[in-house]
Amino acid sequence: MRRLYSILIFAYCFFLFVPLQAQIVQPVTWSGEQIGDSVKLTAVFEKGWHMTLISIGDEEIGEEIFESPYVLTFAKSEVPAIRFNACDDKMCTAPEIWSYNESAPSAKRSNSGHGLLMIFLLGLLGGLLAIFTPCVWPIIPMTVSFFLKRTDKGAQNAILYGLSIIVLYVGLGLLVTLIFGASALNELSTNAIVNIFFFLLLVVFALSFFGLFEITLPDSWSTALDNKARSTGGFLSILLMAFTLVIVSFSCTGPIIGTLLVEAAGHSLLAPAIGMLGFAIALALPFSLFALFPQWLKQAPKSGDWMTSFKVVLAFLELALSLKFLSVADLAYGWGILPRWLFIAIWIACFAGIAIYLLWNIRNVGMVRKIIRIVIILPSFAFAAYLVPGLWGAPVKAISAFAPPLEIEGRKVFHDFEEGMAYARQTGKPIVIDFTGYGCVNCRKMEAFVLANDSVKARLENYVFIELYVDDKRDGIGDKNSAIQREQFGSNAQPFFVQMDAYGQQIADPMAFTTDPLEFINWLKY
Repeated sequence: MRRLYSILIFAYCFFLFVPLQAQIVQPVTWSGEQIGDSVKLTAVFEKGWHMTLISIGDEEIGEEIFESPYVLTFAKSEVPAIRFNACDDKMCTAPEIWSYNESAPSAKRSNSGHGLLMIFLLGLLGGLLAIFTPCVWPIIPMTVSFFLKRTDKGAQNAILYGLSIIVLYVGLGLLVTLIFGASALNELSTNAIVNIFFFLLLVVFALSFFGLFEITLPDSWSTALDNKARSTGGFLSILLMAFTLVIVSFSCTGPIIGTLLVEAAGHSLLAPAIGMLGFAIALALPFSLFALFPQWLKQAPKSGDWMTSFKVVLAFLELALSLKFLSVADLAYGWGILPRWLFIAIWIACFAGIAIYLLWNIRNVGMVRKIIRIVIILPSFAFAAYLVPGLWGAPVKAISAFAPPLEIEGRKVFHDFEEGMAYARQTGKPIVIDFTGYGCVNCRKMEAFVLANDSVKARLENYVFIELYVDDKRDGIGDKNSAIQREQFGSNAQPFFVQMDAYGQQIADPMAFTTDPLEFINWLKY
């Protein structure tokens, strides 16, 4: 059994950094600015990418642009459409068309800066959670004491130890990015085997946190690294000690890191490394602080029953988050085993379970721990109650990024491009096409915050609504829909909305991700 656990963990290490989201990288951001009678167009592309300017209006260009930002200026009445694509040293994006329209939002709006900041903050939160796990907290006093006694540079060495932890985790994030790249990761995003593997693995970790069994890496791994670190001098020994921490703490930190990288996926090629940077900073912080101020160790709480409670709370969270992976596979292959109501019901049970577990026997704990439990119990019960209306179709926006797609009542939706186009020609209605994905987090958010809005639903009644999933694995449906988006609309990211008349002519620039219903309403022409 022990060998089986080791094999599972090795496989988890291999797949740990596979981002699971259908949205892929858009490294070029165009913007327009009116200056008097002229319009200045500016293209900014991410580090490591360059742009090929395919055409400007009807003029073929075919020029590679490496300088960012790249600026073009035109008379206000003569601003042409720009056709372009982008490449790095591993891949190129499909050709895309961007048109300046001072009144209509562009599909190439970028919130990557905000997204990366959120990934960094989520990493910090994950690292803070990891500190209090039984795999990390007991190591802090032992490790700090080791460094303080080793030489007269104990504090300096401990700080280097913290920096080594950061280097290791960020290096792993960058390594995964270089090995896989955006295209390969996108292909894996809805693969049934990969998603079921992650689902089962998180369930195994949750059961371990519940105390049913213990998952550990072979003792020989950590012992060998620890002995090597003690017999080696200089920075190499510190680096080996940091690597020992990574190995020893893996059974607690692994699930947290995996969950973090699910959210990091698809934001940009740097997002996994940014998330790992936040995680590693938070994880390394106590080692450096306690080394600088060793007297704090006497005041820090010792390991005990509170750690068991913390593990159980994490177990409930892992069970809830594991459903994301099962849901993606279920939707992409049309199995129908995890409908939205069942997904929400299990989440309700998990958060209610956290509250009930902490409430049980609360009278027998000290006042400080009692207060901490109450601080967790009340929000857990409140969140479980908040989710209850979701059983009957409420948007429950707080989990929109994880739950299966929301079925919007009262709207006729076509999932076949030709069928929807034929109906539009028959009725004379204009068309809105929604290119989406089962594994697309931003698509779920937009459904909950925008498409479920009553005012948006009312406006969309004027349209034929065509919803095309680019990652549908049944009978090549996803490949067909993805090809339509790339070849007819020059884009390869989701969510992506196109507005056309009944005969297939675009009547507005495409719309990308937004959570503002008013912005979407202003984009609609009818």
